[in-house]
Amino acid sequence: QVQLAESGGGSVQSGGSLRLSCRASANTLHDDCLAWFRQGPGKEREGVASIGTICSTAYASAVSGRFTISQDIAKNTLYLQMNFLKPEDTAMYYCAGTRALDGYWPLSPSKYTTWGQGTQVTVSS
Repeated sequence: QVQLAESGGGSVQSGGSLRLSCRASANTLHDDCLAWFRQGPGKEREGVASIGTICSTAYASAVSGRFTISQDIAKNTLYLQMNFLKPEDTAMYYCAGTRALDGYWPLSPSKYTTWGQGTQVTVSS
């Protein structure tokens, strides 16, 4: 069973930057779609960005132009560089992986089978 572990969350002021990392316990970045999701207080989980060999690189409109998703296959690590952070970016951020989207949009959580435990990002105004 592959495990994912996020790190890099924290508290920053509006306009600041953070880089989240997601380390996989095994060689899982091949033939996968990997994504970042977030869930704010009282909100549903939403897709932030995706990348992979079986899916397109995609961004939610709320983060496009500010966030960048990338991966280092040799290190089995997924990243999310977040710039120009806003208070509305405050949420628990999760990485997730799947080997079969079955036609689902890569930013929909429905087909993701492996999830990390999350890392908290708090942006103050």
